[in-house]
Amino acid sequence: MLAVLRGERRDPTPVWMMRQAGRYLPEYRELRAEKGGFLDLVYDSDAAANITLQPLQRFAALDAAILFSDILIVPFAIGQNLTFVAGEGPRLTPTMLASKLQDLTPHAGRLDPIYETVAKVKARLDPSKTLIGFAGSPWTVATYMVAGQGSREQAETRRFAYADPGAFSAIIGRIEEVTIEYLSRQIDAGADAVQLFDSWAGSLSPAQFEQWVVAPTSRIVASLRERYPDVPVIGFPKGAGGKLAAYARETGVTALGLDETVDPHWAANELPADLPVQGNLDPLSLIAGGEALKNAVSRILDAFAGRPHIFNLGHGILQDTPIANVQSMLAQVKGEA
Repeated sequence: MLAVLRGERRDPTPVWMMRQAGRYLPEYRELRAEKGGFLDLVYDSDAAANITLQPLQRFAALDAAILFSDILIVPFAIGQNLTFVAGEGPRLTPTMLASKLQDLTPHAGRLDPIYETVAKVKARLDPSKTLIGFAGSPWTVATYMVAGQGSREQAETRRFAYADPGAFSAIIGRIEEVTIEYLSRQIDAGADAVQLFDSWAGSLSPAQFEQWVVAPTSRIVASLRERYPDVPVIGFPKGAGGKLAAYARETGVTALGLDETVDPHWAANELPADLPVQGNLDPLSLIAGGEALKNAVSRILDAFAGRPHIFNLGHGILQDTPIANVQSMLAQVKGEA
């Protein structure tokens, strides 16, 4: 995978899956039932390391492990309270609609167990496999900080950014500052590459996309590259669509993650030929299996056959994904089916 991130074409294509360490695996569900809630697992570095490695122990074809954690660890370190409500998802309090950034008390130590997890995984990981660290991009993290929870259109955060750009810029800047240090410490602990998840990038107008996605991402990438010139940074601006080429060009990311809505043939033609791309199988096709899955995998492999490509999903693997379908997909990617 690291060779591809350096711009080389490798056959068979390296592969990993977003959210590959998680709820679709029976061994994960068993460990979670034993240990408790999600945050209990994240903050138990032994358990988190075990979960990070579970997919590679089950699927030998995977070329990378991705850290088991959550993007909202950053606002937790900035000073918001973080809880996970069963069946509803994460909650951050107080919200940035109800409080001010300066009222929060930073807790940098809340990030320390994550670095311990990275170090423990690195010590156990097969040297031929890549260890990926990650963080949420500032815009996506800010949407949770402002509203206190996820939302489909991020309307509250978008309104806040329009109404008080100064206050919102301060939030973005604080996330950016913590994220640079967070990813740096993950790299110091053993991460071979890092990924920035901008899950809600697609909700912004072009001007806001430039201001709140491209600009902070470019600053993070520049800072990391200055510190770690050889460590790849993968950008994943979900929903960016036609803005992908500008995002790649202006942020300077090493590789570009593509969500499932991007036509792979369009991407192959419109993105720079030497830019490594990652993706972009629809997670629902992985559930469907059969010919639908086989055809979807073939279309992606064919489209990116002439360029550096890492096979992945267009977003995270879903909880009800059959293990057998994952095995079939990996066999096809590796030319064994």
